[in-house]
Amino acid sequence: MPSDPIILAFDTSAAHCAAALLRGGQIVTSRVEPMTRGQAERLMPLLEDILAEAGCAWKDLTAIGVGVGPGNFTGIRISVSAARGLALGLGIPAVGVSGFEALAEVSSDALPAIRAPREQVYVAVPDKGPVLMAQAEAESLGPLIMNDDADAQVCAIARITGQRWQTTTLPPAPLYVRPADAAPSKDTAPVLLDG
Repeated sequence: MPSDPIILAFDTSAAHCAAALLRGGQIVTSRVEPMTRGQAERLMPLLEDILAEAGCAWKDLTAIGVGVGPGNFTGIRISVSAARGLALGLGIPAVGVSGFEALAEVSSDALPAIRAPREQVYVAVPDKGPVLMAQAEAESLGPLIMNDDADAQVCAIARITGQRWQTTTLPPAPLYVRPADAAPSKDTAPVLLDG
């Protein structure tokens, strides 16, 4: 394994598939592909492309960094499960980084805010934690840094992972601020016959 840590970071928590490779504290390559669907099918080929572009192989990786949300439920599950599976298969740590942490790393002068449906945002309100609120209400709290630059965000995930990978002990877990929009069916389940 090379002496400089090599971190592969990725995020699918919004309408994109984003990845970055950090080697020795420097971003070597990054890519963002806007998409509203298809992240599950595109993530692994994108990661392969990023590794190939940097002249690296899976075995060269020191750690995995992943965006854990908040954001799109399905997208978060895709990236977190991929990170956990890769970490297990490669025998390396996986570090979960919230969108709030990544945005704060991009700009410490503004309140991190992540776009949500219906003109709302997820905001990490000081002394209150992550909440979902109307964007206009969030703007009244002060200047916001929004998650509009997926490349800057995934590069921040890589840099934060580079700082944490040696001390992380828990696998990444999704950060959900609100319950899922989907609900279990209210129809009566069919009767199963043993026979």
